Amino acid sequence: MAETAVFENLTVNPESLPKPSGYAHGMRAGDTVYLGGQTALDKNMQIVPGGIVEQFKQAFGNVLTTLEEAGGKPEDLVTVTIYLTDVDDYMANGREIGKLWRDMAGSKYPAMAGIGVTRLWQKEALIEIQGVAVIQSR
Repeated sequence: MAETAVFENLTVNPESLPKPSGYAHGMRAGDTVYLGGQTALDKNMQIVPGGIVEQFKQAFGNVLTTLEEAGGKPEDLVTVTIYLTDVDDYMANGREIGKLWRDMAGSKYPAMAGIGVTRLWQKEALIEIQGVAVIQSR
């Protein structure tokens, strides 16, 4: 009979992010990391001001912080979903957001989806980002 590996699911909640209540910032199952939706909350539980570009920077930074805490790197992202309250605003700022992505994560892009929504959990939030990563052996 062949042995099968047993992986324990590990909760990933970086101390530099707001303390979660009723959710986890991420879960690591084996080499796969499920990254919970991140809005532009700063460590004081406030949505950062400055519009979609600043909110993208904070939200994506929160995702990457969780991924790093789980032992991953941006190039480990395999899929990212971006929820937007104003798709046109995001598209109008696409070049600047694309530059931020490259500055924060490099030029390797995962499978992605952008989805327009009516609103997010925090009324001030313009964007929420979630993803899945598979941590590669290095």
